[in-house]
Amino acid sequence: MANILVVDDELGIRDLLSEILFDEGHQVELAENAAKAREARLRMRPDLVLLDIWMPDTDGVSLLKEWAAAGLLNMPVIMMSGHATIDTAVDAVKIGAQAFLEKPITLQKLLNAVEQGLARDQVKQAVSSAAAAQASTVLAMGLASDAVVSAVLQVQQSFDLDRPLREVRDAFEKAYFEFHLAHEAGSMTKVAEKTGLERTHLYRKLKQLGVDLSRSKRNS
Repeated sequence: MANILVVDDELGIRDLLSEILFDEGHQVELAENAAKAREARLRMRPDLVLLDIWMPDTDGVSLLKEWAAAGLLNMPVIMMSGHATIDTAVDAVKIGAQAFLEKPITLQKLLNAVEQGLARDQVKQAVSSAAAAQASTVLAMGLASDAVVSAVLQVQQSFDLDRPLREVRDAFEKAYFEFHLAHEAGSMTKVAEKTGLERTHLYRKLKQLGVDLSRSKRNS
């Protein structure tokens, strides 16, 4: 599962959150203040951080700004507070926080926020990796058709990560298959081999995603 850093100055809340997350199969690191959180962030490279806003040494929003300025905000951060105003929550999201949980935190809200945070991060990483790999392929070819370039740009630019996870996955898969169709000049046989799918399954998948098959039909 995931490595999760919980940052909160209240011992009871740290213990409660860690117990819940452990039960869900996650590895949990605890920090009672910003100083400990900085150490843990560098040591464990967490997949997600639950960060309290009000802490005695450095508040959570200031720590969030610090991580963002240092290029360390490359993991989803969920802010927590029982006293924060709406403006504070909005500021945190603008800086880079993914969500805000109001205390007392219910079990279901916690699990939903963690699941969504981890899922969005995984999709974001997959999109970034695919875009980089596809751009490298185009450069290696030394030449690129307009269709291939268009497919690469779509992967890089057309994903709205605020949409439901299923919609983002469908959009990513559609761009992925359109890229390979363009790269293989519409050959369904070659695309099936390249993507590791059986030809009939590939055809059904393309129809489901709404991919234009006119080019592939000419090369079937």
